[in-house]
Formats: sequence, C-alpha cells, structure tokens
Amino acid sequence: MITDREDFIAHPEVYWSKVKKGALFIYPTDTIYGIGCDATIKIAVEKLRKLLKKKHPLSVIVPNKKWIRQNCVMSRLLKENLSKLPGAYTFIVKLRNKKAVANNVGFKDTLGIRMPDNWFTSMVRYYGKPIITTSVNISGKQYMTSLKDLDPKIQKSVEFIIEEGVLDWPPSKVIDLTKKKAEIVRKKASRKRITIYTRPEGHIY
Repeated sequence: MITDREDFIAHPEVYWSKVKKGALFIYPTDTIYGIGCDATIKIAVEKLRKLLKKKHPLSVIVPNKKWIRQNCVMSRLLKENLSKLPGAYTFIVKLRNKKAVANNVGFKDTLGIRMPDNWFTSMVRYYGKPIITTSVNISGKQYMTSLKDLDPKIQKSVEFIIEEGVLDWPPSKVIDLTKKKAEIVRKKASRKRITIYTRPEGHIY
C-alpha cells in the first residue's frame, strides 16, 4: 500500500495498528527514506534484519526527549548534545533500561537514537514507542531515494509506504556519546540535497 503524509496524519490509528502487529513499513525522514518496525517487537526486528541482510546494530527514532531521559544513561555528553534534537543526528548512547527495545536491535548496552527534523517524528511521538530506522536497501546495495529505485523484494515485504517524492539528503551525522569525549563516527556527506516533491500522477505538493 502506498500512502502519503496527509492520509497518514489524518488516520494514524489505521497505520499504527498494523505496526503494533509487527508490520514493516517505509517512511520519509529529514535525510532519506527509512524502513522500520516497532523496535520493541523482536520478531519484527528479526524479519527486517533478514530482509535487508543487515547484521550491524540498528538505530531507532525515539518518541521524544522524555523517552531518552527515562531509558538512556544521561551522561554529560548526552545532556550537552540533547538540544541538537530534532535534527539530522544519530547519537550512540548507553541504555539504562535494557527492555526499552528488543534485544536484537543493538548490541551490548548501547543504542543509536534519532529524532528527525520532520513531521514523521511527531507521528512516532503519537505512537509512543521507538521505531527502527535504517536505510531502505539490502546490505551492500544502493539505498532508496524514490519509489522508482525501490527494490521490488523490499516493496513486497512492507505493509505500507509513506511516499514523499524524491528524498536524497546527506545521511545523518553519527556521534558516539558513550566515551569520555564525543567521537564522530560518520560525518555528514558534502553532496547537496535533492528534493522533488511529486506524486506518481505528476502533481507537485
């Protein structure tokens, strides 16, 4: 099923009810498209891992900063950087509540957390639980920037797609906040963002 922002916002309970049952879905972020599921449902996370062939730790979009304070170790570095959210950042932090996400999301006691600077973050806040966020691609292949380059195998495996034209922003900046000093794991790319908001019918929005 392909939907759009307007319909998702108008009928969030319809879509979130699918996610509560373990559905995988594709959504827009402030960088590129993401694919995810409820990060607390282990079987859904495993399904996503097998589909994308991703073995590395996965990150999550958190509902709000309150969730971060309740479930993560509030280190000095995290407190200093928290004001950057929402934004195009992924912070690697230490988990205080190990049951906050399924045990196959990350490894050990750390977790990558995001709060994209776009409308979808408010929808995750509505849902109230963390959502897996990773690029829409099978490991080693090019990630999705529009419906045109979406892998058919992935498309068949997701319950719905929130379509928002072409999204090709630089990936989020990844910062490890678990050590004594903040360590940049991945810098933002220098390429320009390309955003063309069109529907398949050609309408601009």
